Amino acid sequence: MTGKNEATVSALVEAALGADAASQVLDALAIAPALMAESGPGVSRGAFAMAMNVLLFHDLLQRVPSGAAYVADRMARGGKVMFDHGALRTVRLAEGPTGALPPGEEAFTRIFLPLGYEMAAIYPLDRLRMTGRAYRHADWPEAVPQFFLSELHVDRFDPEFAEVAARVFGTSRDPLTAEAKAVLARYAAGEHVPFADAAAALPVIVGAFDRQHDPASIEDYELLLSRSHEAAWIATEGNAFNHATDRVTDVAALAERLKTEDWPMKERLEVSRTGRVRQTAFRADTVERLFAGNELRDVPGSFYEFISRDIDPNTGRLDLAFDTGNATGIFAMTSAKPD
Repeated sequence: MTGKNEATVSALVEAALGADAASQVLDALAIAPALMAESGPGVSRGAFAMAMNVLLFHDLLQRVPSGAAYVADRMARGGKVMFDHGALRTVRLAEGPTGALPPGEEAFTRIFLPLGYEMAAIYPLDRLRMTGRAYRHADWPEAVPQFFLSELHVDRFDPEFAEVAARVFGTSRDPLTAEAKAVLARYAAGEHVPFADAAAALPVIVGAFDRQHDPASIEDYELLLSRSHEAAWIATEGNAFNHATDRVTDVAALAERLKTEDWPMKERLEVSRTGRVRQTAFRADTVERLFAGNELRDVPGSFYEFISRDIDPNTGRLDLAFDTGNATGIFAMTSAKPD
């Protein structure tokens, strides 16, 4: 249990990672002081959501060496990461659940909504046969990272693809325990949760951001890949964080510097239709994955992204929107196709 004056977010992260790893990741992130100041026996939904995002950021850096190297470089230059948003991908089969998981994005809205997230906008990704949705925290819209949650629509593909998708993703297990669901139910009811219960549930809920289905066969993977790079990515990486994003002041200047230093930078900057949101990214790091039959293959993993947001003159506040064109361009970081 936390001490009376111990910061809740820090204590939750330390309970999950241990003191050393928690200190390292918290030192790397610029988190709103008011959010970090929460303490006491009960954990608010905002503190829980922030701790969850810190753990997801830590997990991404363990899987994305280029992202970890960038964060180390940023800290060496005296900076910190302003964690803007994370992204993940889901699959909606033609009908019914995805194995033991709720269908498509519902596997995660059951987590996001109780923790105070609200759907901010829908972004049709028709070229990818997907739909993206932005989820923004109601209590801390600029301080707690958003989620860009995308859903691949199997019913928009041919019957052969649908058959393989059902075979691959239909083996999905539900990682949420009864205890974790009970904590989410308490948040949905508007309650604070005792620290011990929140600390026990946090790693279980973070575990939902992983691959829940059995390894695919090489043949099934290649069939998915022939129709959709995104479906193939989900086949090996599941619902893992696809990318985490650093909110920076001038993403164009940063991209030019990183290119001159030979970082694995996306060639072109993505600019929203309003001009207020500008994004770029590193190309996905390659990872080795085990397929059915104990076959190993190198495939695209996750990646690290950068974004600049301007003030929206209509609101006088930071423009927290996304953009369909930007998202489609960023998604290409996990494919072999040039951007």
